[in-house]
Amino acid sequence: MFKYLLTAFALMLIIEGVLPFLTPALWRDTFRRITELSDGQIRFIGLTSMLAGLLLLLFVSR
Repeated sequence: MFKYLLTAFALMLIIEGVLPFLTPALWRDTFRRITELSDGQIRFIGLTSMLAGLLLLLFVSR
């Protein structure tokens, strides 16, 4: 179980690092725009991301 958790964390770090590595200016601009959103909008994005991940996990695990 711990091995799978570390593997998932490693893959998340790799995926998160692709955009700033390939296009740092776009990443900076996107990050700046995100910081200008309200707390409610950021929470909605987080909730949507978690639900999409949960659905993908359920789909893959079947």
